[in-house]
Amino acid sequence: MKFLLFPLAAMLAAPAAAQSLDLGGPPGAPAQPVQISAAQGITWSQDSQTITATGGARAVRGNVTVVADELVAHYRKKQGAAAPANTSTSAAAGASDLEQGGGELYELEAVGHVHIYTATDNAWGDRAVYSMDSQVLVLTGSALKLTTAQDTITAQQSVEYYSAKHMAVARGNALIVTNNGRSIAADVITGYLSSSPQPASGGTAPGPAGTGQLQKVEAVGHVVIKTDTDTATGDAGVYLPPTGEARLGGNVHIIHGQNELAGADALVNMKTGVATLLAAPGGQVSGVIVPNSGGGASQ
Repeated sequence: MKFLLFPLAAMLAAPAAAQSLDLGGPPGAPAQPVQISAAQGITWSQDSQTITATGGARAVRGNVTVVADELVAHYRKKQGAAAPANTSTSAAAGASDLEQGGGELYELEAVGHVHIYTATDNAWGDRAVYSMDSQVLVLTGSALKLTTAQDTITAQQSVEYYSAKHMAVARGNALIVTNNGRSIAADVITGYLSSSPQPASGGTAPGPAGTGQLQKVEAVGHVVIKTDTDTATGDAGVYLPPTGEARLGGNVHIIHGQNELAGADALVNMKTGVATLLAAPGGQVSGVIVPNSGGGASQ
């Protein structure tokens, strides 16, 4: 069973830069319909102002697809919209009212085995809520994961995607693993993305539509940054993927093989493996260096 919501497209064309998992769509893009289908059925409730699709439910807008056990679209009457001529309370009359432009979708909720995807990016969770007003996607449940061409993000509590701010937040044992093997773990990780996808390799034209490249990562609580050869830990940190530079603060430890340095603050270049440790006021930097152990950190 399929359902085509043409009048909701104008509301969905929200003013945000193009983002892979953004149901709002790029700014200035032509209005696109939302297609909803389900194996079991679709229920339109005027009392609760919801459209519920159950059993293999699917919603598609542009290049973004949402699949789940159940999809619930929440709508409301448009401000300033004229009252419908037909005052019948039947589902058909409600559909007619919405089709005439009297309603607007403001939230899409997906429940059970949620998978949101485009040609390049994927997100999984037990429940997802996308707010059209704030342009925020919140994923919760077990086995949370968000993947792009460059990175994989996992968390235990939630993964939040702020399309207007080009920002993603992972909470609860959060972890980002890049496609070159580096990783960042922390209690909470906030990633800031470029406003548009990066050019395709070897050319100037953009590659497949996807999330912009990760520009900055802020990590708080039990921070662990790893490369193929080194591990750096601290209470908080900031990492800049384009340059490979990271700054860690609070109980910093840098480990390379059997070598370990400790300090209050550290500047680490994840590409070169060079680290500079700083002592707290009145304190000192300490470390253990094992000869011929392949140490690469510098104080």
